[in-house]
Amino acid sequence: MRYAGTKRYCRVCERRASAFLPFGMPVREDVRCPFCGSLERHRLVWRFFEDHTDLFDGRPKRMLHVAPEASFEQRFRRLAGLDYTTADLLDPNVMVQMDLTDIPFSDGTFDVIYCSHVLEHVPDDRQAMRELRRVLAPAGWAVIQVPITAPETIEDPTITDPQERIRLFGQDDHVRRYGPDYSDRLREAGFAVDEIQVADLAPASAIERERLDADETVFRVTRAVS
Repeated sequence: MRYAGTKRYCRVCERRASAFLPFGMPVREDVRCPFCGSLERHRLVWRFFEDHTDLFDGRPKRMLHVAPEASFEQRFRRLAGLDYTTADLLDPNVMVQMDLTDIPFSDGTFDVIYCSHVLEHVPDDRQAMRELRRVLAPAGWAVIQVPITAPETIEDPTITDPQERIRLFGQDDHVRRYGPDYSDRLREAGFAVDEIQVADLAPASAIERERLDADETVFRVTRAVS
């Protein structure tokens, strides 16, 4: 009853609320769904999945979900036709524990890959990108999201001090801060990249109601033709 109302709408759990919760460091007000825990980026990507992909058409697909968000995982497990695999390096509750730079699957295994806010934690992100491309089916697609928080990507593998990482990269477990040149790294790894902006996915009224980040970009990739 505390959140009874209709001002906010979460497309992930399909529930309405009077407001969202604060979240983050520094704190962002009115962003976290009180029911499923989704944030701005989750609601945006879910909107993209529903409106601009074939993920929900019921046809057979194999999907790899890296570092699975709980609210997404529950929905994906129920999707008709989806052969669904969760993976993470450290989480003991996933189906496969793996290093993203050495993915233990054959070439072209997955029709769909979703990997969000992971690469900023990976020291060799270029190798991780190459591995994601390798296991993506020739006709498959992936959404590979990172936070874009700098004019250009900055990194220094010699920096291991937690406080210095916080100062430079935003979190003590981040090893870089990405800029708009992130797309160039994806292309270097062999991907064709589509950058989809929020305005292309939602009208202004939905951006406000769902509390989407107007500056967010969805990075949809496919295997580039050699």
